[in-house]
Amino acid sequence: MKKILFIILFVSSSAFAQAKLLIYMDLQQTDHLKAYGITFNALKDGITSDWLLNYRGGSFLFDYSEQLAMRCRLKGVSFMPLSNQDAVQIYSLVQSEDQNMEVMRLEKAPKIAVYIPPGFQPWDDAVTLALNYAEVSYDKIWVEEILRGDLEKYDWLHSHHEDFTGQYGKFYASFNGAQWYIEQQILYENEAKKLGFKKVSDMEKAVVQTIKNYVAQGGFMFAMCSATDSYDIALSAISVDIVDRMYDGDPPDQDAQNKLDFSNTFAFENFKLEMNPLIYEYSDIDIQPLEVGDQRNDYFTLFDFSAKYDPVPTMLTQDHVNVIHGFMGQTTMFRKKFIKNSVYILGERAGTDQVKYIHGNYGRGTFTFYGGHDPEDYQHAVGDSPTDLSLFKNSPGYRLILNNILFPAAKKKEQKT
Repeated sequence: MKKILFIILFVSSSAFAQAKLLIYMDLQQTDHLKAYGITFNALKDGITSDWLLNYRGGSFLFDYSEQLAMRCRLKGVSFMPLSNQDAVQIYSLVQSEDQNMEVMRLEKAPKIAVYIPPGFQPWDDAVTLALNYAEVSYDKIWVEEILRGDLEKYDWLHSHHEDFTGQYGKFYASFNGAQWYIEQQILYENEAKKLGFKKVSDMEKAVVQTIKNYVAQGGFMFAMCSATDSYDIALSAISVDIVDRMYDGDPPDQDAQNKLDFSNTFAFENFKLEMNPLIYEYSDIDIQPLEVGDQRNDYFTLFDFSAKYDPVPTMLTQDHVNVIHGFMGQTTMFRKKFIKNSVYILGERAGTDQVKYIHGNYGRGTFTFYGGHDPEDYQHAVGDSPTDLSLFKNSPGYRLILNNILFPAAKKKEQKT
């Protein structure tokens, strides 16, 4: 009887001493990327978390449980048990007026969709690599699912190097004879025919308009690489043909540039299209490799926002460093002069007009565009092997991707008086 009483007292004392569990996200964290997965899956299990913005790299604070502690140990994620007194001191610091910190309550894991064509290879998309490594669940959807209204099932949509203009990435000059290119074109043309579209570019216009309506109604869109600028270009050209005959069988409108509607776009305006179908660019939004220069000098800096007044851009820029090595992509960065004034610039190359990371609002939802292909593969080429994220578990560039899956779950925690 005494032994049983001792065990009960010990467990009660231990639970009291360890009231909270802190997953710190500064340079001391052993696996930043898995930490997001721990947090996401805790939310799926009905466990709430507080995201401590700008506290130790944007840490996560939970009620302590042995199950959660064991999960962290098994996944190699560093954490710290805290007493109630320790937690009160942290909350007091984070919510004090003289600190650029804030507490955001995470309550429910967002339902995630990733826009993926059939036959897609996961190493072609940094986001699916990140989600898979962090063990974050998602559904794959493509054109048919989007056009039949399935987006309403999801809180968050990602697209990577989709070409929303219907020009197959403008790879024609380099790869039109490659088997993968031929198969891709057949796949898209068959999908367009099945869904009743005359050509792929018309199908893509329907997709971008459907996504726009999804965002307007409260959805969260995240895009990387060519899915960023090609999305806005397609929106601007909803009423005009900008696609040449080798892509859709007929010539483009010769006055297409003058017929673009920039009021229809999310992020970019006043850009000039690249109408030559053999040139591997969509427009002058993208920054060219020669402008980037030596990759050893390619770094972008995250902006420092007010956590209390601008919590969303603050969440999206949480990291353990604020200067991050750049990386190339079909769309590498965005020229600042073409970014609308209403858009937040989250990260840019200091002293240049080269912007890496942006965010904005549309209707009741938001969009976030992140230039480049893979944060840990500087110049990823067609056919390159996949990035092994177990070698880059503390990647600051990948952390920016994973910030985006959590902020839809957040709301500001009111300070108790």
